[in-house]
Parts: sequence; C-alpha cells; structure tokens
Amino acid sequence: MSPARHLQVPPNCDLTLGLVCEDKTTPGRTRWRMLADERFVNPAGIVQGGFLAALCDSAMGAATVTWAAGRPVWTANVEMKVSFLRPVRPGTTLWCTAEVVGGGRRVAFVEAEVRSATEVVARASSTYLLTERTVPGQGDDPPAGAEPGGSLGVGGYPAANRAASGPGRDG
Repeated sequence: MSPARHLQVPPNCDLTLGLVCEDKTTPGRTRWRMLADERFVNPAGIVQGGFLAALCDSAMGAATVTWAAGRPVWTANVEMKVSFLRPVRPGTTLWCTAEVVGGGRRVAFVEAEVRSATEVVARASSTYLLTERTVPGQGDDPPAGAEPGGSLGVGGYPAANRAASGPGRDG
C-alpha cells in the first residue's frame, strides 16, 4: 500500500489558467469562466487553441465527477475533440458549459460549449473513464492522468477552498 497523496486544491493547471468553476449545482453539468490572457496568444494575435481545450477539459472532467453522484471516483479523459469556431482575442471573458450526455458505471460521454459574451467560440466532446476510488489513506493513488473526484465535489475541490485560491478568483 502506498502512502496517501496530498491533493492540491485547486490544482496548478486551474491556477495558471485562471479557471473558475461558477456552477456545479446540477449533477452532470458545470459552468466555468476564464479570462483569455495575453500570455495565451499565438503569433497571429489570437488565443492558442490548447488553452480553450484545457478550459473544456476542466469543465467536462468536473461535470463527470458531479454525474458520479457521490461515488468516489477518479476520472481520466481518454479522448477529446475540440472544434474552434471563432478566434478569441486577449481580454475576452469566456464561459464554458459542460454536460454529461450519456454513459454508464465506467464511462461518461461529455460535451462542452465555450462562449464569449456574443458568440460560441468552440465546442468539444470527450469520453472519460471512471475508476472507483478507495477511502483516502487506504490505497487511493489515482490511475495515471486521472483527476480526483467523487465525494470531494467538482474536480475534487471542496467548495469552501475553491473561491479563495489565488489570482483570478471570486473572493
């Protein structure tokens, strides 16, 4: 049995990108916000698509966790497709809504839509693998690439810690 791991809440990826989970009240559905930062711009002056994909992945992974409805699970994205529909300029506030559209005990199928204030800028779909998680401290190491979830809340983030964590947070 390996020692229990510390789960950083929120994870560095969310802190770096300034991702904020705004709503997780409906099981299987989440809404996230991100400011398209100047640091994410490519040589053409628009936000590089990988940053939009990361926003979709965080939102879809969290939707999968809420859909698991109290089952302690690890989630791992096994494939993802993103369609970039409009260019995003730095300074634009983006909202991503993700929803589980189907699945079973081990797999969830999820879709996401990224919007600016005026238009849809990207759509994504993904398949997540759910793996049962044991009680913390009793062999709860995640599979490679998995996100914590289940009884911890959206993406494994306790609600009380989420809002006051770093730059770009609603304090």
